[in-house]
Parts: sequence; C-alpha cells; structure tokens
Amino acid sequence: MMSSLKDRMSKSSVVRLGDREIVADGLRLSFWADVSHRCMTASWPSFIAGAMTIFVVFNAGFGLLYWFGNDPVSNVRHSDYLDYLYFSIETLSTAGYGDMHPQTHYGHFVSAVELFTGIFSMSVMTGLIFARFSRPSARLLFANNPVISVREGKPTLMVRLANERHNIIGNATARLWVLKNIVSADGESLRRFSELSLEKNEHPALALTWTLYHTIDETSALYDLDADGMKAASVTLVVVVSGYDVVAAQTVHARQTYDHTKFRFGQRYADILDEMEGGRVRIDYGRFHDTVDA
Repeated sequence: MMSSLKDRMSKSSVVRLGDREIVADGLRLSFWADVSHRCMTASWPSFIAGAMTIFVVFNAGFGLLYWFGNDPVSNVRHSDYLDYLYFSIETLSTAGYGDMHPQTHYGHFVSAVELFTGIFSMSVMTGLIFARFSRPSARLLFANNPVISVREGKPTLMVRLANERHNIIGNATARLWVLKNIVSADGESLRRFSELSLEKNEHPALALTWTLYHTIDETSALYDLDADGMKAASVTLVVVVSGYDVVAAQTVHARQTYDHTKFRFGQRYADILDEMEGGRVRIDYGRFHDTVDA
C-alpha cells in the first residue's frame, strides 16, 4: 500500500491556477514533451539560467571530444583542456578568431558537428527570445480589494483598474466572473462559475482609470452573500480585460483574481483624480488601492 502511494505521488505534478495550487495525479508529461511552452512561461531569470547551463554543457561536452583526439586543433599547448574549451566556445558561437583551427580529419568532423549544433541552437534561442519579447502584454494595475457598498440606492460590487502605460487601449472589454461552491439538488458538491453583468463592459479608449460596477440584485450570483456567506461558498472573483494596444498594434489581455478574503464591505474607493491649474488632471496612484467608508 505504501509503495502504491509513493508511485502515485511520484506521478503527481503541482499546477498553479491563480492563487490556488492543484495537484494533478497520474498525469505523465515529460519535460521535453512541452519544452517550448516551458521556455515561454519560465521567468526571465530561470530562462537565462537555463540557456547559460545548456551553453556550458554543450561547450564542455565538445571540449572533451576535442580533448580525446590526437592533436585535432592547432596551437593547443600540451593538449590543454581549457584551450579546447575556448575553441569549442569560438566554434559553437561561430566567432572563429583564427588562432586555433582544426588540423585533422577528426578535428574537422567534430567542429562540423559543433557548427551545425551552434547554428541550430542559436536559431532556436533567437526565436524564443523574440517570441518572449514580442508577446503582447497589458500593464494594467488592479486595486488590491474589490469593494461592495450602496451606490444609487443599490448594493454594488466595484473593481478599479488603471492603465499604467497611459497609452490608448482601444475597444477595451471587461468581463467579471465569480466562482463559488454550491450543493446541487442531488446533494453533489460542485464548483460553479457565473458571469456577473456590468453596467458598462466596454471602454472606447482606456488610457487612465476605469471602475467596473456590478449591481447585486436577485439575478446576481452574489445576491444575499455577506462575508461569512462568501467564506462558506469559497467565493473567487475573476476579472478579465482585453483590448487593442494601438502602440504595439496587438490585442492584449490582463486578468486578476480575488478570493473571498479580499472583499471590503461598506467601503468605496478613495478619489484619486483632481484637476490642477491650467486644466491638467492629476492622478494620485499613491491612493489607488485605498478605500474609505461609503
């Protein structure tokens, strides 16, 4: 029984979805099966560290191959491995300084294999770096907490966001989803998601700030839920915003999730816009996340 449990644990992987960690048991997916996705989703420090590791391993391996040969490279002092390592770096990077060059059939064969490896690996690395840099992203700032208070006589959920780049995101569209645990008529526990209607879900030119409003009425999935009710139902709010970045000429997306502990009842967002002399508008981002009593 213990060995079976260990086998199952060894086949498990942890997947992070927002703030939740999901243990995927029994899924067999090797690292090389989806290496492109892993390279695209890795952080920049991890990506650079991985590229450096592969570069060192390749050169160390080809340096050993040169070292095993019988004087395959000219101007190498006493078959010094470091010289072969430096020559490997010159060959793999196609630098070719000229002070060392292959002088045997074995040396030419190894260097030809290394040249092909260098051209192939550099092409792959160039493509990955270009893909990472060219991937569209929206620099949207979301308030730390969604707030719920009475607005125009009705309980209303509010979420504030801002465009940090201050460029134009045309035809911006926002969607609001809520996930909560429910018990079906058959007594089955389910995790259900529902879309929350917004007073305005489109913005013609998002450049500064935007506050989303959802009226909590009888049709709302949040109707009659207080802080304790949200905790019991393990409520999670998901905000998805997309639009056309006129500078990058690409469609960008941004997403933010809030669990039930983030909701602030009876609060509203502090004012951050005021007009200065000369008609200029001032935005105080130092108060962007602040809330006050409604």
